[in-house]
Amino acid sequence: MPRLSHTAVKRVRASKVRAAKVRAANDRGAESVGAAIERCARALRAARVYFGHGTTEARDEAAELVFFVAGLAHELGAEAYVRPLNERKVARIDALLHRRIAERMPLPYLTHRAFFAGLELYVDERVLVPRSPIAELVLQRFAPWIGGRVRRILDIGTGSGAIALACAKAFPRARVDAADISAAALQVCRRNVRRLGLGKRVSVLRSDYFSAVAGRRYDIIVSNPPYVGRAEMRALPPEYRHEPRLGLASGVDGLDSVRAIFASARAHLQDQGILVVEVGNTEASLLHAFPRLPFIWPRIAMGGGGGKYFRSDIRRDQFWGESWPRAGLRGGRLPAGTRVERGGFAGRC
Repeated sequence: MPRLSHTAVKRVRASKVRAAKVRAANDRGAESVGAAIERCARALRAARVYFGHGTTEARDEAAELVFFVAGLAHELGAEAYVRPLNERKVARIDALLHRRIAERMPLPYLTHRAFFAGLELYVDERVLVPRSPIAELVLQRFAPWIGGRVRRILDIGTGSGAIALACAKAFPRARVDAADISAAALQVCRRNVRRLGLGKRVSVLRSDYFSAVAGRRYDIIVSNPPYVGRAEMRALPPEYRHEPRLGLASGVDGLDSVRAIFASARAHLQDQGILVVEVGNTEASLLHAFPRLPFIWPRIAMGGGGGKYFRSDIRRDQFWGESWPRAGLRGGRLPAGTRVERGGFAGRC
């Protein structure tokens, strides 16, 4: 039998020490990671909290809470469930669980982390919790809608910078403009740009839609803008009231931001550029407001109602027609009984 290297011997010894600690903790009755997850999941279900800020059910949210406090990577999966938690970590779990239930605070605001398109991001109440199904399109490099080299990308309403940073990772030769009207949100965005080391290719801009990018054209313009109508804002679950209203509310029918983007996007797209915008549950109102646009709504795997996107192969000048002033645009009514997170669209111009 070949002799183990010095490094291998140290690993074996460390493994034995960890196993011994687990056995000793179990003998003392310490709570394991798996037991803590199940306990937290039961509490979340009993409290009937609302999920929708990165998780969709109690056990997944409980796992994120416990793994965060325990300092464990999710890649460990069930392997980590037998590990014991010391009294300090159990107390920390209980404190976060209490706030999650009592305050109806979205968990990412308590842990200050969110995951988007494979990236770990810092978040707080200055920005929406990133959860857009656009993540799937970014990971697919917007195929088959975009071909050839992508040189410039614009993310409108970037918030934490999630979509902009994911695009920078997906297109390592592209320059990305991350734009938002909120100075507070841009502070969070800059923090994420720094922590991911993307400052050379991602520019953070304070901009009211396109106001700070005059004269620039892009291969991809992408946005997860506000799209919640007035009636639905009043009916949102308590968790959403911790998010900035500026990132959610968009007029009576939820289409104010979409109209503003439509009004100016043509002037900022390359001839073969694409526009990708999440519209959520304003889909019916969008179809009513823009009946002549040739929408296609293929399903994608992510998104609460099956994220939907459209594509058009009509030339840029045919697709957009004349550039409309914001004040002159009107849309349809928001259908009753629709959900907050439902997808979006992509347009090729």
